[in-house]
Amino acid sequence: MENFITVIHILASAGVIGLVLLQHGKGADMGAAFGSGASGSLFGVSGSSNILSKLTALCVVVFFCTSLTLAYMSSHRSNSGSVIKMPSTSSTSNKDNKIKPLSSETNSNAAAPSSTSSNTSGGAAKDIPN
Repeated sequence: MENFITVIHILASAGVIGLVLLQHGKGADMGAAFGSGASGSLFGVSGSSNILSKLTALCVVVFFCTSLTLAYMSSHRSNSGSVIKMPSTSSTSNKDNKIKPLSSETNSNAAAPSSTSSNTSGGAAKDIPN
């Protein structure tokens, strides 16, 4: 069903593009109104609409309806997931991947090194791991 609506949507969009390009612009009569003896007003008669404008309006209505239908169908899929795929935690063991928190003693030594520490590494810097 979604494929059928997509085809109708593409045909309606192509119809709107084609019909808009085929239509006679309202500004094209402006030159004829200034001295060419045109009997209409400056931008033509506003009340009349030809078959091209009616077909364009029909294609626009179909385009908007199919747009809303496709948006509704894509948001209410039962088997769809997120675009971002999250790794599942049930298949892998998280025991090896856990980050162990530092103890309070290690945090205090790393934050403020003391000059009188009894370091067995022979005076190595505190921020370099052994």
